[in-house]
Amino acid sequence: MKMLIVDDSTVMQRKIQRSIALDAITDFFTASNGVEAIEIFKQQQPELVTMDLTMPEMDGVECVKHLIAINPDALVLVISSLSDKATTIQAMKNGAKGFLTKPFDDDQLNAAIEQLLEEAQSDAS
Repeated sequence: MKMLIVDDSTVMQRKIQRSIALDAITDFFTASNGVEAIEIFKQQQPELVTMDLTMPEMDGVECVKHLIAINPDALVLVISSLSDKATTIQAMKNGAKGFLTKPFDDDQLNAAIEQLLEEAQSDAS
């Protein structure tokens, strides 16, 4: 399974990648903004995406809309420090499947991703 990590902080990109403890995820790609994320998403077709909301060029809310238009089955987990519920709700309306608030620990990240994968499997069956 391929995973795209979208965050304008390389520190956060590395933290997310290091924290993943799921054998199913074999390939990681990173993007620093929504525009870059769309290009990588088209090329690599990852099944799973973590998405920051506040980024330059194109924010995560808009990017989610584009990614879901490309692949409605993509699993997008919003990871943001924003406590603004309206922004989170908009990202979910645009097709994000889950939300995790920064700061988070490894267990919380893995649990959120596992939940997304389980829900996708049950939806598919």
